Amino acid sequence: MSSRKIALVTGASKGIGAAIALTLARDGFDIWLNYRSDHAAAAEVARQVEAAGASCRLVCCDVADASAVKETLGPLLENESPEVLVNNAGHAKDTLMVWMGEDEWKDVLSVHLDGFFLVTKLVLVGMLKRRSGRIINIASTSGQSGVAGQVNYSAAKAGLIGATKALALETAKRKVLVNAVAPGFIETDMVAGLPKEKIVPMIPLGRIGTPEEVAEVVSFLASDKASYITGQVIAVNGGIYL
Repeated sequence: MSSRKIALVTGASKGIGAAIALTLARDGFDIWLNYRSDHAAAAEVARQVEAAGASCRLVCCDVADASAVKETLGPLLENESPEVLVNNAGHAKDTLMVWMGEDEWKDVLSVHLDGFFLVTKLVLVGMLKRRSGRIINIASTSGQSGVAGQVNYSAAKAGLIGATKALALETAKRKVLVNAVAPGFIETDMVAGLPKEKIVPMIPLGRIGTPEEVAEVVSFLASDKASYITGQVIAVNGGIYL
């Protein structure tokens, strides 16, 4: 069995999740790479992780599906326990609330909040027994400031921030540190269709961020350098929300 520590990253087949997986692999972690359905993209990230010298276990399941999470993660956790969990899985279904359907509300809350609950509850047991661990939740500026057209997404991310703070209090005595990272506009599929000519002038740094810039903050929170930080929300947003 490898002596390297394990990092489980959810929603890691592309975008911010993929960047986090690659950065943590560079840092010396073996990766459990969770994804829902894009097998080709996940396989490519796994190839890059292994090229960086780490091992990569593909963990295919929908984090919002309780039975799938238990069936997929349960057997793995019988033998090994991640040192780091990054709850990154999520998606947006943007529309004004007056036109929002129940499915658009429930689906977005489910992947962010149910996904956080189901995965974290399983992984947390090993961390508490070991008396060490890092849980890093990927929130959003939308959960801090609110964004029109994203009542569902803002509610989900704000809920994740609240859960981060509460869980940090519950686990501190067992040396399990829980923090959140709140990205602003980052070059991913989620911003691909947005009017950048309108967005960029709103950002004090004058540009959209990269997934790697978010991943480096996760890297810091997963490292020994962040040993006295818990219950915090670190924004990576170019100054768009202060």
